[in-house]
Formats: sequence, structure tokens, C-alpha cells
Amino acid sequence: MTKADVMTCPHPAGGSVTTLCEGFQKTASMRPNAVALRTPHGEQEITWKQYADRVRKIAAGLAALGVSRGDTIGIMLTNRPEFNLVDTAALHLGAIPFSIYNTSSADQISYLFSNAENKVVITQESFLPQVKGAKSLAEHIITVDGKHEGTTSLDELESSGKEDFDFDAAWRAVEPDDVATLIYTSGTTGPPKGVEVTHRNIVAEVNALIPLLEVGPDDASTSYLPHAHIADRVASHYACIMRGMQLTLVADPRTVAQALPDSRPTIWFAVPRVWQKIKAGIESKLATEATGVKQKLAYWAIDVGIQEARLRLAGKQATGLLAAKHKVADALVLSKLRATLGLDRLRWSASGAAAIPPSVLEFFHGLGIPVYEVWGMSETTGATTATSASDMKVGSVGKAVHGAELKVADDGELMVRGPVVMRGYRKQPEKTAETIDSDGWLHTGDIAEIDANGFVTIIDRKKELIINEAGKNMSPTNIENAMKAVSPLISQVVAIGDNKPYVSALIVLDPEVIEARRESLGLGDTSPAAVADNPQVREAITQAVKEGNTKLSRVEQIKRFRILPQIWEPGGEEMTPTMKLKRKPIAEKYGSEIDELYADSPSPAVIDLGS
Repeated sequence: MTKADVMTCPHPAGGSVTTLCEGFQKTASMRPNAVALRTPHGEQEITWKQYADRVRKIAAGLAALGVSRGDTIGIMLTNRPEFNLVDTAALHLGAIPFSIYNTSSADQISYLFSNAENKVVITQESFLPQVKGAKSLAEHIITVDGKHEGTTSLDELESSGKEDFDFDAAWRAVEPDDVATLIYTSGTTGPPKGVEVTHRNIVAEVNALIPLLEVGPDDASTSYLPHAHIADRVASHYACIMRGMQLTLVADPRTVAQALPDSRPTIWFAVPRVWQKIKAGIESKLATEATGVKQKLAYWAIDVGIQEARLRLAGKQATGLLAAKHKVADALVLSKLRATLGLDRLRWSASGAAAIPPSVLEFFHGLGIPVYEVWGMSETTGATTATSASDMKVGSVGKAVHGAELKVADDGELMVRGPVVMRGYRKQPEKTAETIDSDGWLHTGDIAEIDANGFVTIIDRKKELIINEAGKNMSPTNIENAMKAVSPLISQVVAIGDNKPYVSALIVLDPEVIEARRESLGLGDTSPAAVADNPQVREAITQAVKEGNTKLSRVEQIKRFRILPQIWEPGGEEMTPTMKLKRKPIAEKYGSEIDELYADSPSPAVIDLGS
């Protein structure tokens, strides 16, 4: 690689950088006394100077353990400042830190450790049973929350560095094509693969997003998604390092809605299910807590907001009476609602990792919360397409970000080329060759369309398309989203119909929404089994499916469904930690329930909507 080939990224302090290490050093010197990392309500705050000082000490401590350039370091932590400290320190040694999903079992961790071959793992007390139970080459277990049996505390590590360790020489030796992290795929189609993401990839991704986000040291965000997911690493951790954005770390992702009014982010990323849950929370509060004039005013304002948003998203502008009503609605209700949510400072937010129903996008734009859809993969270092205020098309994931080339293969598969494409899969050259062809095109596995203006629409995963017994191709995601968009009671839908005469579905309810609507649904017992069998719940879901069906073609419509008496958790048997459906394990686990959906005389648990 020549000097001209090296990817650079402009820095808010001036000049440009080529590695995360250069980016961090510039950022830390820019506003040393500003808070870089914090937890909700300021219970813990770390300035950029403190961040830089501790990175230097942790790096020296790791070096004393023998960690050097190219070595891997496992990290299993909740979203807490110590993650950023140890990950950044490892980067400055040229080491390769990788994160482990917090829901991982000892067996799953064993697989990652065997692939990564790390001799150091950094964790906390709550994960010690899984970490110690994993088969591992790890010689050192570091715990960030004090000393525990068989471990070294982070404090001990920070005080154990050699005094003659040349920290500056170590980070300056890091090169753009060094691997910065391993992102292990969520394993929906087999064992996880270790995606090798380089400093060059990350610099290219941040550079590509700058025109969209213009993120800088005056921005703030929350980190609550798993660190093992590319979205959190890029949108939170690396954006903080490279651009000086302040991060609030939320240890329990279930409490992120409560953390937002404290952190008041200006930039924020969420997966569709999070956006849907926020929407459901608003609707539940209005339905159960607001009354009389206040309730009517809120419903009126939200409806006006959605009307205005639909025009705006279509490239038009509200005029006349609608413009006047929208001004009143925003002043009386919408602005107050944004403040209550903690999203009143938000100037750019995104939804990605899965498709989001258009009605959910319209709802948030109607509230004055700009949510833009993005698409990307671990293999493309995150967001590779994006919509924006100037390039918006509802239902599309937008246009290619700066530096990314896109094309659609003859069979409809989306392909990507450019500096954001991973180096390869760790220790799997044959899988790398299957995914990246000789011309550098990465085969994404997604079926897509690109229109004349460059907008990309994702149809579905290539391997997940439903082909019914008549040979009709259908997108299960499209069917599932049509249902979820109608009722907040629905948490997950699994559309079934491959080689079948019609489409059926398994439906899982949202326990939080069920609890919030307990009285209106007349529920005494809110156990999953009792709720699934409750006549009012069954009727509400039946009506939701019927309404969802009106948004689909006849062949796509759900004819039979069953409400499962279970709760599905991220990282469980049915869903990945990032809430993608594990379709093959679901088909195996619920084989008898699926068979009943096609039986001549199904049990009463099956709801039949007729032909």
C-alpha cells in the first residue's frame, strides 16, 4: 500500500488521522477537562485527561502481562466506562480487543476463545462463572469491579506496569491495516465467524458518516447496545474516540428509556424493536394515564404531527391550516413529549440491524424526532447506506455512504465494495473467499433493489425468503413487520410458509405492554400461559393480524397463527443478542406447534382466519 492509499479522516482539532490511536490522542488533548465518559445521573464521570491517563496505565499493565501488537484480548462487560478504558488501552498496544455478548454461555465463550486464542480476558464478577467455565488459553482474568478469587483487579493491573514502558512508541507503531477488533457474527446460520475489522475500515466508516452526522465534541449519545455489536462500537465507542462525543454508559439496556432524560443525546442509534417499544410506551401511557381534554389534545397533536411528517417525508411542505395546526400542536404537546422522552436535543438518530415498519418512522418524525434508516453489516464496518433529511425515501435504507460502491447481482443479491469492507473472517480463508470475490465485492446475503436515484430497498435475507408450494417468493420480514406495526402487544412474529400451501405464524407477546394494559384487557394472571389463552388478548391479536393482512398481497396474508405461551429474550434460543430471529432453531424447537398450523383439525390454541 502506498502513502496515497492510506485512508484518512478529518479531526475536529484539525488535520487528519489514520488510526484509532491517533484519533484518541488528538481528541483527548482537545478538551482535557470535558467529561468523556459518564453513567446516568453523573454517578461516575471521567474527563478526557483522566481517560487518557488511565489508558496509558492500563496499556502498561497489559504490556507487563506480555500483551503486544497482534495479540487478542477478550472483554465481557456490561456497558460501563471500564469497557472503553480497557478497549482503548488495548488498541494503543496494537492488540485486538473483542467483546462477548453478555448472554453467552460457557460453551459459546469456549468457541470464541478457541477462535481468538486470547491469553487475557477482562470481565466483571457477574460473568465469572461463564468465563471460568469456558475452555480457554487465557492465562490472566482481569476483573474491573475489584479482586475476586483467581483474578487480578483492574486497579492491580494499572499499578503493575513497567516504568520504562514506551507507551508513545507502542501506539505510534500501530498501522491502518492492523486489526482493531473482531466482531463475531450473531450465528443465525451457523457458528459465529470472527469478522476482522481494521483501523483502516473504522477510519473509512467514520469518514463516510461525517457528512451525515457532523458529529463533534459538542455531541452526546448513550451506549446501551451490546459492545459485541458493530453498531455500538462504531456509533458509540469509536465515534467518541475519533470525534470527541460524550458517552453515557447504560449497564442495563432495559433501562435506556429511563436514562435518556438524563443524557439527552444529540445523536442516537436504536434497533427497530427499541423504537417500537418507545412508541408502545407512549401509546400505553396515553391510553391508561391521560384522560379527558389532555388525552384528546395529545391524540390530536400526534395525528397532526404525523400528517405533517408524511408530507415532509414525501418531499413536500405543510401549508395553510395544517401548517398552523402543526405549530400549535408542537408548542402545546409535541415539544413537551420530546423533552419528557429526553430526545429534545436529538438532531440525528438512526434505526438499523433490521427493517423498521414505515408507520413507526412516520410516528417519530411526527413527534419531531428525526429517525433515519441505515443498513450495514459487521462485514462492512456498520452503516453502508443511509437515508437523511436531504435524501429520504420511506421503506428504503437510503443511498450508499461516501466511499462505498453498491451493485445488485443477477440473482438480486446486494454487493458492496470499498474501504469499509472487512479484511476477512479470522482463521477461515475459505469462508472469506466465499464472501469476498476476486474483484473485491462483498456478497452480503441480502436481496435488494436499487432504484434510478440510488435508493436501496432490502427485500430480505437471501436464505430466509419463503417460497410456498406454488413457487411464490415472499419476504417473511415484510409479513412480520405488517403485524408488529399494528399492535404494540406483539413482540415477535415468525412467518412460516416455506413449501407450504399458505402462510401461518407464531406470535410472541410483549410482557411490558401486557402489564401496562393489564386492567383494560381484564387480566388477573399475567403469566405467559394465562395471557396467551385470554379471550380478550386472543381477540386483540386476531384483529391486529386481520388489519396487518390488509397491508399484504393475498398470497402473503397469514391464514392461521398461534400465540405462544413464552417470552423470548435476546440471546436466548429464539433470538440473537441483537434481536434477530433464529429461524432454524425456532423451526426445530416449535416443530409440533408449526405442524398444528397445517393440521386438518388443529387444537383450540390455533386461531384460523379462514381462506
